[in-house]
Amino acid sequence: MSVQQYVREWTEQPVRNVLAGMVGTFALIPEVIAFSYVAGVAPEVGLFASFVISIAIAITGGRPGMISGAAGSVALVAADLVHGYGLQYLLLATLLAGGMQVLFGLLRLQSMMRFVSREVATGFVNALAILIFSAQIPQMLHVTWHTYALIALGLAIVYLLPRLSTAVPSPLICILVLTGISLAVPMPIHVVADLGALPTGLPHLTWPQVPLTWGTFQIVLPYAFAMAMVGLLESLMTATVVDELTDTHSSKRMECTGLGISNIFVGLFGGMAGCGMIGQTVGNLRYGGRGRLSTFTAGAFLLLLLVAMHRFVAQVPVAALVAIMIMVSISTFSWSSLREMVAHPKLSSTVMLVTVVVVVLTHDLAAGVGCGVLLNGLFFSFQVMKLVQVRAEDTPDGTTRTYHVRGQLFFASTSVLTDAVDFQDPAKNVVIDLADAQLWDISAADTLEKTATRLEGRGKTVTILHADARAAKLLATLGHPNLLA
Repeated sequence: MSVQQYVREWTEQPVRNVLAGMVGTFALIPEVIAFSYVAGVAPEVGLFASFVISIAIAITGGRPGMISGAAGSVALVAADLVHGYGLQYLLLATLLAGGMQVLFGLLRLQSMMRFVSREVATGFVNALAILIFSAQIPQMLHVTWHTYALIALGLAIVYLLPRLSTAVPSPLICILVLTGISLAVPMPIHVVADLGALPTGLPHLTWPQVPLTWGTFQIVLPYAFAMAMVGLLESLMTATVVDELTDTHSSKRMECTGLGISNIFVGLFGGMAGCGMIGQTVGNLRYGGRGRLSTFTAGAFLLLLLVAMHRFVAQVPVAALVAIMIMVSISTFSWSSLREMVAHPKLSSTVMLVTVVVVVLTHDLAAGVGCGVLLNGLFFSFQVMKLVQVRAEDTPDGTTRTYHVRGQLFFASTSVLTDAVDFQDPAKNVVIDLADAQLWDISAADTLEKTATRLEGRGKTVTILHADARAAKLLATLGHPNLLA
């Protein structure tokens, strides 16, 4: 990335980015508090983590306009560690996870994201939209009619105000108007203060108060690795979604190292590890937050609200936040995917649906994407396997039979070759022609070698023609280079 591009990502449309970042802050607060309880830590642990991540990744990250914070996927992984060993072990795990993420970026392992297909990415986005909406449901149960009225008014402001003016993001107006109404007309509704105690001081540097022994690392390392991988996966998936929404490119490697550096700072300031948050990111983009300044503002304004405007934030109606998050969930969901399910191949739609179902049922983004990638790989292997063709051809005198192989030979498709060979055929010479075929793994080479051995066991002469360099190397690895002509 050039210096000019980096500076431009900070300076483009500053007013719009600052306002969008402020909206992102309000969207962060209820989610982060909720995720803190999921992880079993105090709200300030998640809120301070979101402040530190936003500031750090705005500087070091590779995807401008992306909001990062203490996310639910990481909180789910961290919960067992906190419940079993306490917060100090979580801080050490956060430091280690950050180090792993930096190493992941330095080794350029972000290219593994290429294995995430469009169907899996769509399923990921749709599942996130469903989870964002479902997270608002508890705030709409066992409440008075006042809450529903405020939510309806909030949605009206969010959707109708942009038709009149887009100078100020409508969610920010929604928060101000609904807070003003609730203060002017007292009513039985929930406010942010009811979600949990908010911090009033500044975060400070700390170090995990745990014994740095091998036994401690044996406990922490599995959780740190899981937190690192889940955080990377969600951040890279979110970055990919932002790339598509903005028709721009991002540095995935820089995003990996930036996330790792951010989480190291988080651990040093007493927070829990975080990652990209797609719901808040989509909301940020929707209101013009395309640059690094919007990410920085989301963190800086969060700290300002918690310290200088603590009492105001505590009085913000939860209904206002619910209205904003409902808008975000609707904007996040890929509605075109419902129509595409009919037009697209059934296998592609199945991958998307499985990804959605697994994420929604487990609330684990990594599990859903992992299942989607695995299923997609199986379907792809099946499709490629069906393309393998073997055609037999005999010489006029019947002494030689040639098998012309076409397609990709790998662990799943080698049975097609074995089934096509007639071991009872009387021809004394057998030729396997690989001019239109490629061997991709040791399983394919092993099948080829065993087929030749079986034929030779029946007194036949076996020759393999037109094998490429990869096939020759694989056969040589098995100790049978003499099969090649």
